[in-house]
Amino acid sequence: MSRTVLTVDDSKAIRDMVAFTLEPEGYRVIGAADGAEGLTRFKSETVSLVITDLNMPVMNGIEMIRKLRAEPTGSGVPIVMLTTETKPEMKAEGKAAGATGWISKPFDADTLVAVAKKLAG
Repeated sequence: MSRTVLTVDDSKAIRDMVAFTLEPEGYRVIGAADGAEGLTRFKSETVSLVITDLNMPVMNGIEMIRKLRAEPTGSGVPIVMLTTETKPEMKAEGKAAGATGWISKPFDADTLVAVAKKLAG
């Protein structure tokens, strides 16, 4: 099984921090700068975990999750929202769209690794 993590965030610094955290744990981390690019990357790769921001240009994280879940290979892939958004109604919207979990920024490296291991192996 692939251990490729797709991280979708308009902040290159966040994408780099996720890669810096997960690559030493044996994950291959690929990135996308918005939801539309994330959806394209998802369709062209075998991904075992998606980590996505909520607020991004072009296509936000919620819309990307809905589109990703509609893909033939998108129903079984865990999706974690990594965002500064903490409002309960936004978490509920993310869950309704198909998000598996939620991590608040700034993230704790140990928490991110634990979540990746739990969801992607």
